[in-house]
Amino acid sequence: MEDMWNLIVRELTAGGMKLLWGLIILVLGLVLIHFINKLITGKSGKIKRLDPGLIGYLRAFLRILMYVVLFLTVASIWGVPLTSFVTILASASVAISLALQGVLSNFIGGILLLVLKPFQVGDYIRAEPLEGTVCGVSILYTKLNTFDNKGVVLPNSSLINTAIVNYTAQKTRRVDLTFSVAYDSDIDKVKTVLLQAAQDSPASLAEPAPVIGLVKHNESSLDFALKVWCNTPDYWSTYFDLNERVKKYFDRENIEIPYPQVDVHMKKGSD
Repeated sequence: MEDMWNLIVRELTAGGMKLLWGLIILVLGLVLIHFINKLITGKSGKIKRLDPGLIGYLRAFLRILMYVVLFLTVASIWGVPLTSFVTILASASVAISLALQGVLSNFIGGILLLVLKPFQVGDYIRAEPLEGTVCGVSILYTKLNTFDNKGVVLPNSSLINTAIVNYTAQKTRRVDLTFSVAYDSDIDKVKTVLLQAAQDSPASLAEPAPVIGLVKHNESSLDFALKVWCNTPDYWSTYFDLNERVKKYFDRENIEIPYPQVDVHMKKGSD
């Protein structure tokens, strides 16, 4: 009986120590997880510069991962076999990934968008066949406002797998226009008038200098290219101003903008 009692005492003591160590690890782990979560909120300089959406992703992912690791560690200290837990987690991961394949691809796409930053909120982008201003990037979707103020929701996975044109990524843009004049127009005079229109446009930039040249001998006209640089926010005002200004300058200088025409030659047939 004495040996049995000593055995029971030893087992209880060992079990108590395991329980105590498990509780200590649990408390320390919870404190550490709380500290790491506070660190990721952006208190430090490097973390603070990250995108707020990416910080949210990192917090959620790391919090779940740290809780799982802490749970498995405490269970191991308490003598719980981990093989069954690992098997269940692996099976559950496979089942969830198959069931939520589209959701996971959108989730990963959202992370890539926030890390690579092909655009930011407020940028005007084109992702075929849609274009608009980015008004939000969520965990699964990106929201656009189109030019005519329609709301569009795009899956992040589709944005990762398509070409994206960011019209507001640079500070300046080039306005490319083509103007047609009659074949008998003086080429040098046309170029001078186009240059004057470009220089007189309020938002056009002197540097880089405007580019003007004859680009095509069309069926009914000579086509001239006018390329003018402006600040990105002034693109559309410059575009509209140049179209209107060139028409007025052409009228003032009697430069003809021709209508499409076809020459018909008739031959007198013999009897």
